Amino acid sequence: MAETSDDKALRKRIWGWYFFDWASQPYHTVLNTFIFGPFFVAIAATYYLNQGQVEGIADANAQAMWAWTTALIGLIIAFSAPIFGAMADSTGRKMPWIVGFSAMYVLGCGALWFTAPDASNLFWMLAAFGVGFIGAEYALIFTNAQLPGLGTREQIGKISGSGFAFGYLGGVVSLAIALLLLVEQGNGKTIAGLDPLFGLDPSAREGTRATGPFAALWFALFMIPYFLWVREVRTDQIRSSFSAAAAQVITSIKGLTNRKSLGVFLIGSMFYRDALNGLYAFGGVYAKLVLDWEVTQIGVFGVVAAIGAAIFSYIGGFADRRFGPKPVIAFAVIVLMLVSLTVINITPTTIYGMTVAEGTPDLAFIVCGILIGGMGGMLQSASRSLMVRHTDEDNATEYFGLYGLSGRATAFLAPLLIGIVTTITESARLGVSPVIVLFLIGLILLAYVNKNGDHET
Repeated sequence: MAETSDDKALRKRIWGWYFFDWASQPYHTVLNTFIFGPFFVAIAATYYLNQGQVEGIADANAQAMWAWTTALIGLIIAFSAPIFGAMADSTGRKMPWIVGFSAMYVLGCGALWFTAPDASNLFWMLAAFGVGFIGAEYALIFTNAQLPGLGTREQIGKISGSGFAFGYLGGVVSLAIALLLLVEQGNGKTIAGLDPLFGLDPSAREGTRATGPFAALWFALFMIPYFLWVREVRTDQIRSSFSAAAAQVITSIKGLTNRKSLGVFLIGSMFYRDALNGLYAFGGVYAKLVLDWEVTQIGVFGVVAAIGAAIFSYIGGFADRRFGPKPVIAFAVIVLMLVSLTVINITPTTIYGMTVAEGTPDLAFIVCGILIGGMGGMLQSASRSLMVRHTDEDNATEYFGLYGLSGRATAFLAPLLIGIVTTITESARLGVSPVIVLFLIGLILLAYVNKNGDHET
């Protein structure tokens, strides 16, 4: 059967939608997890060392600072995202919001260039990181809300999985470029043995700092296909006020009492996605503080992990179509629990308390990283697909705002628990252990979620 013009337009729109994941992924891979996050924590540790703290305590306090910051950002996102979503649904427009939050992304990333290696502007750079992170998360909520209009319920899982796979591939490419051409090692060279591009000064960590503007330029460039190919229908709906949107969100939350499956899913996903975000946020930090890896080593590890994530996300999309999203989520959560248990039992010389050959802990951590990336990709993709089964296109942004709320309402919890346990144990390694409990709670609640959503099948 010949492809119609409508089919071609839809295919182009789907590919445009994929490009958002490709464009935005560097914030999570290059900045949050593998390059800037560990770099920032190393600076923060130096700050505490200069205050006279011993190394272990300084490392723990640096990790706690990062934890408290990500917790605060999560709270800001959590309680405002559904309101903005309701406002967008009431007007029928998503694009203006996506443009605005994209601008926040670019400005926040670009400002990271000014991070001072001597930690003299530490808190200003934390604020800049927060601006970019908020922009990235809000834009994601609004683009996620476009997913129901891209295919049938049976097709959504594959589309979601392919989008995540394409995004992770973008993360791999951007991270590889940053490592090969920008980020300096201890010898002042990139991992390709080159001087950082544009005459950047390794002693001032300009190559690493340049990853901020690099992520901003990457996003601006690859959002072009998105804005060209993803169109929305203009409507004559009346613009909603902030107060009216807030009232609508409150009504929707109260209405969850009549939508038991959606309510349980939002609460359950709140815990397991928070645990996953905790692993993402602290994976690179853990490698830096516990295994004493260089930032470039962490970056190479990130490339390998992101490749695994891309592959598993793509496979997960087909598994979603074959078995549905719920079994895929359960499988991913169980694997992530086992991996988390293994991670906290890895030290520079031992695994589960047993002394092993030199280099074996590093190899084990790399394998764990591949599984975290891979299962994380499957988990996010399948969760997005299961959310589509619980919503309608007319109120997609509001409900994906609630989905964002569920993913961020306790976004402070993983960093908070990690911060508390790190402070009590004075160990960056043991500090990551609370994520296992969060995964377990999410898995238990998933059992009470209807695999087909609240709608009749």
